[in-house]
Amino acid sequence: MDILQIGADLLSDKLGLSVDKATIQQALSSLMGDGKGGIDLQGLVGKLSSSGNLGSMVSSWLGDGGNLPISAEDVSGLFGQDKINEFAGKIGSDAGSAAGGLADMLPQLIDQVSSGGDLLKSAGGVDGLLGAAKSFLS
Repeated sequence: MDILQIGADLLSDKLGLSVDKATIQQALSSLMGDGKGGIDLQGLVGKLSSSGNLGSMVSSWLGDGGNLPISAEDVSGLFGQDKINEFAGKIGSDAGSAAGGLADMLPQLIDQVSSGGDLLKSAGGVDGLLGAAKSFLS
């Protein structure tokens, strides 16, 4: 199962969306995209890691233990309210519910795809993720 499908399944379950999963996948790709129709998890993890208090949250998602929660407000701040509004419109939800659904989905998504260290390995370890975060902010 690919990352976009996992994200769409998690989000659809959390929000009880009545739109098809392809629409949700397109909306997720637009919000967190890599420019190739997928999700840029390395960029997302890098952005989270460099965002002050969100760094410890994302570290918990990458590890094998419990996942620290992220708030809907943090998600809105991370992506920007305009992008959250656009995302919500695409999935037929209001912005608050969409941000809340993303807050529930993100820790699970990153935890699932990083199980066994694949995400960390592909990013060059923790140092690679921190390097990605620095380049993202430059």
